[in-house]
Formats: sequence, C-alpha cells, structure tokens
Amino acid sequence: MTDDYADLALIRRALQLAQAAAREGKGAPIGCVIVRDGETIGQGENEVDANNDPTAHAEIVAIRRAAKNLQCTRFEGATLYSTLQPCGMCTMAAIWAGVSRIVYGAERDQVHEMYFENRNLDIMDFVRDAFKDDLTVTGGLLADECAKLYYGPDDHPPQREQANK
Repeated sequence: MTDDYADLALIRRALQLAQAAAREGKGAPIGCVIVRDGETIGQGENEVDANNDPTAHAEIVAIRRAAKNLQCTRFEGATLYSTLQPCGMCTMAAIWAGVSRIVYGAERDQVHEMYFENRNLDIMDFVRDAFKDDLTVTGGLLADECAKLYYGPDDHPPQREQANK
C-alpha cells in the first residue's frame, strides 16, 4: 500500500496523461497509472477515438500494458489510479486483473452523466457484486482538479460527444 504523498504524485501523473490525451484528441481526457511495489507497471490515457475502439478506456489501456509488461494477467497488490471514477467495464477489468486498490479523482456527481453507463450504478455496486472484500476504493483525490477536465453535470456538451446518452 502506498502513502498519501505517493497517492497524490500518482494521481498527478494520471492528470498529466489525461491532459496529454485532451491535447492529442484521443478521446475523453482520462488518465490511468497502475503501480505495484512502488513501480509503474502500466499507464495509459483514453484511446477510444484514436483507435476506434470503444473498450480503449484509460484503465483498460493501462491494464493491457501492465499485463504485457509483466507477462501475466493478475496484478495482486497493485493500485490503479484514475482521474475519473472508473466505469463498470473498467472496474470489472481491474477486479479480474486482481488489482488490490483503486484510487480515483473526480466523482460521478462532479461530471456530466455521459461519462457513465447508468447514473444509478456506482463502482461499489460492481465491487460488491463481484464479492471483492479485498479491494479498497478511495475516491475524490484531487477531485476538483480532475473534474476540470470534464463537462460538468449542468453543461451541455455537443451531442456527437455523448456516446452514453
């Protein structure tokens, strides 16, 4: 497990990845870093638009890179850092990868509904449904700073950007 200083540094790294993705037009500006034993094992940014791949969320990209780097599919003891609360697909992928901890920035209620598949589901619903009593979830780290990357709950983003509406 990492300490608060390391958590802040790693969420800031995820923010840098998200900001780079926004500049490069790769998709929604989301960044993710996966760390185990103080070493980054995978990182990525949203590449949905860049790769024409609806599954290329930042967390999935980082998980794929971690699996390739480690030459395995399980990362027990790893922490996944994301700038936005992971969606259901990304949460389940982290569970299947054996991630022990998820730390994220912006909360669901800080961003437009288009970023999530259903406003009534929460990351903890997926964790409970997967019977994961060994997964720790910490939300809201640098939440306001992370939330600035996204459309707010009352914003009116262009319809072409609203894949989940």
